[in-house]
Amino acid sequence: MTILRTLLLAMAVLLGGCAATQSPSDTTSAKTSYLAAQTSRSTIDLTKPPRDMWDRIRRGFAIPNLEGELTDYWTNYYASHPEAIQRMSQRAGKFLYYIVDELDKRGLPSELALLPFVESAYNPTALSRAKASGLWQFIPSTGRHYNLRQDAWLDLRRDPIASTQAALDYLSYLYDFQGDWYLALASYNWGEGAVKRARDRNTEAGLDADYASIRMPDETRNYVPKLQAIKNIVADPQRYGITLPEVANIPYFVTVKKTRDVDIAIAAQLAEMPEEDFKALNAAHNHPVILAEHNPTLLLPADRVDIFNANLQAYQGKLSTWNTYKAKKGESYAEIARKHGITLGQLRKINGLGSKSTRAVAQTLLIPSQQGGIQLASLDSSPQPSATPQARQRKGDVTVLRRQANVRTHTVKRGDTLFSLAKRYSTTVEELRKLNNLKGNNLALGKRLRVPGTNIRG
Repeated sequence: MTILRTLLLAMAVLLGGCAATQSPSDTTSAKTSYLAAQTSRSTIDLTKPPRDMWDRIRRGFAIPNLEGELTDYWTNYYASHPEAIQRMSQRAGKFLYYIVDELDKRGLPSELALLPFVESAYNPTALSRAKASGLWQFIPSTGRHYNLRQDAWLDLRRDPIASTQAALDYLSYLYDFQGDWYLALASYNWGEGAVKRARDRNTEAGLDADYASIRMPDETRNYVPKLQAIKNIVADPQRYGITLPEVANIPYFVTVKKTRDVDIAIAAQLAEMPEEDFKALNAAHNHPVILAEHNPTLLLPADRVDIFNANLQAYQGKLSTWNTYKAKKGESYAEIARKHGITLGQLRKINGLGSKSTRAVAQTLLIPSQQGGIQLASLDSSPQPSATPQARQRKGDVTVLRRQANVRTHTVKRGDTLFSLAKRYSTTVEELRKLNNLKGNNLALGKRLRVPGTNIRG
């Protein structure tokens, strides 16, 4: 079946994606004409390599286009919200190369790389009311069926690599099961059992049982048109007044194996990247520390790996500010908390323990290395009121004046790096770069650097 599907997809691409006419119904089952025809778009020159990821995706379109009122509605909706398309596309840029590469390996249509636009807006931490999570929005049970671990430490539904492999396995199964991409996509949203029962009802009533004819919930009826709308915009963004962000046809991230516990915050600092960007690539981790016992693979932007490794080699401090405790089955959580000098409430909050849980299973618990430290404060996720723009400006002005008034010099010694100096002088790599008008990361021995004059560590 896989070979047949690959041949059919190749023929669809060569013939311009033309397909037979289909006629889906709306939610009241009144037939509406949906013609499967290629969307107007710029001619693709297949004799040249793809210009970027968007061009590469267009070349792999192979699912018949779906035309009709719902498709028109959602195309107009997305086109009238260019800022949302821009945000989603920026997030997608981190993952598109990997996903499209995996689709190509399996001979699957490239439209499937656009499905996370509809599912999660390409947000790896997205969580629905039905508890579906991650780029591909797996519900807990389906995630477990496809070996996506979900526990206090990890939720692989949020891991870009593991969840993509699971999603493509699932979509391939659904296509083989249904024999039609529209029905397969409807099954991904509604469940293959629900789609099969809807088809069986139509068959028993002597009615057509294709995608166009079966009754389905409004959410599912709008699902494929939403995907088609995103496809329309990606196929010809100029037509809709959309400018897609640049996404190069090269890997955005690479994998790095870790053999020691490391705090997420410290790992992000070692890579000299914003912590939120690091978390977006490594969203599967539920705690502020990544444990070596989980044999973790970190995802880093390809242009950050050398920086990460250099800073890691030069780093002299502790990689983790947390301790772990191997709890035995039946141990009292209250006693464990008392033994480590924290409250039961803190132990529960740190480890995501339910209020009704009183005794441990055989598990690894996270313990702060110092009571009342930054770690405990950072767990308070309660939203804080935002300062007014005027207050933020005043605060920024004071900070700049304070920095200017408290600057000293540091002579670069062997082993110094921007990261190690930032830690020593309680600042950031970016601030050191600004103070010294530095472009790269190399520091010459004997060079005199401007550094903050207060809060020196070590």
